[in-house]
Amino acid sequence: MKKFLLLSAMAAMLGMSASAAIDNQKYEPMNGINIANQWVLDRIHTPDEWNKLDANNTRARTAVMLNDVVYVARSEAKAVIIGNDTISQAVVYRFNAKDGSQLPDLDITLDGAPYGTFLGVNCIGADNFGHLWVMPYTSENTANVPFYSLNAETGALTLLATLPKGDDIQRTDYGDVMGDIFCEQAGCHIMTVGTNASTVYRWDLFSDGSVEGGFEGDTYLTITDFYPESVTQWGYGPTVKMCLDPYADDPYAGELFYVDGFSSQPILYDITGTMIDNFEGVDPKLAQIEVGANGCAEFTLDDRNFLVYTVAQYSGWDEKLEMNRACQANICELGQDMEIETMSKYWTVPANGIGTTSDGGNRVACFSVAYGEEGGEDCVTLFVFKCYNGMGVYKIGKGVKPGEIIDPVYPKGDVNGDKKVDVEDVNTLINILIGKDAAGKYAGRADVDEDGKVDVGDISALVNIMLGQ
Repeated sequence: MKKFLLLSAMAAMLGMSASAAIDNQKYEPMNGINIANQWVLDRIHTPDEWNKLDANNTRARTAVMLNDVVYVARSEAKAVIIGNDTISQAVVYRFNAKDGSQLPDLDITLDGAPYGTFLGVNCIGADNFGHLWVMPYTSENTANVPFYSLNAETGALTLLATLPKGDDIQRTDYGDVMGDIFCEQAGCHIMTVGTNASTVYRWDLFSDGSVEGGFEGDTYLTITDFYPESVTQWGYGPTVKMCLDPYADDPYAGELFYVDGFSSQPILYDITGTMIDNFEGVDPKLAQIEVGANGCAEFTLDDRNFLVYTVAQYSGWDEKLEMNRACQANICELGQDMEIETMSKYWTVPANGIGTTSDGGNRVACFSVAYGEEGGEDCVTLFVFKCYNGMGVYKIGKGVKPGEIIDPVYPKGDVNGDKKVDVEDVNTLINILIGKDAAGKYAGRADVDEDGKVDVGDISALVNIMLGQ
């Protein structure tokens, strides 16, 4: 039997302890529905804790919530020596979805050996019947997409199918699944999108492992309808999300799907490639989506249909919008007949963001939805994740109690709000004075000398505080 020498620390089974927090933001009830943050681990609310986590890595690109557990997939996470070879093994980090506490990691294996494929767990997800799946990144020179099931207890992958791209071979990053990957309780439909292309791939998987093209036998479809019309292809890191239709003969057919592709907002298509709906005519405040932010999901609550979509990545404070555009998502109720144009915004989560640190261009934001009950009413649990910036969980429903807001106490001179008064606060003031930062985002803390304006006098006052004068 081969022995594996792990070069990484033996913390894989125990993990580092993480202490989550609440986002401490006020969310008004909307049409009788409340939302409450359960926990966040991110760069804005828990920077010290988040920075300690191995899940805080640009190779930990996607995450999913399933059965009260959060799974964060990281490719090339640690080095493993087998004989004379060194393999960069993938790891899936696990967290308790109820409180954000860490659970033991999963070392990912395939056929009993460490799984070290380049970006091998680039996309992790869950089907509609409680099974985890994994899709790797594939290049424009790779003709097939491997599709795996993931054992949630052991970390073992099982190859379920090799999905042919057909005659239009494009790079793929992120995918989606509808139905049952084991084809026992429903059929299985798999989709992904070509990067920097106008190609969408779709396959139907069968219980014997055979595959058919999901577009009337074809494995791919070339999209010709876009919004805005100036967009002629998806950019980097496009995402696809199939729609569940509980009222259809086959709720898991997934014949309607969103594609969100870099310079476009989410666009709804049908299985023929016809554009069904888009953000044309949407309130401009709802359509101000930062270029490069990709990802969306739907859910149903109280006989209402909702769309969650990412609106921002890392640009930070926006003077015009007077908000911190920091890896956030909008939660909107769709209009009559599930129209995007007439949708109404409920909340932006987190209200003050997750983070403003670039993940190197991975683009994707992940959302997972679970249904349950809270306070005697139906409720939805929403998980949000942004690579290299953080994650959090929200409960939404009529029986959900609004989160308690605790006014933070900042020491005088703590301009940046990290509960310390140090040189970083001086740097923040300097950036404000030279126009690289905005005083408005610091809730009055930049006016250190309390004279009603932010100027060089505040730097002098801050230095005096640091000197104990």
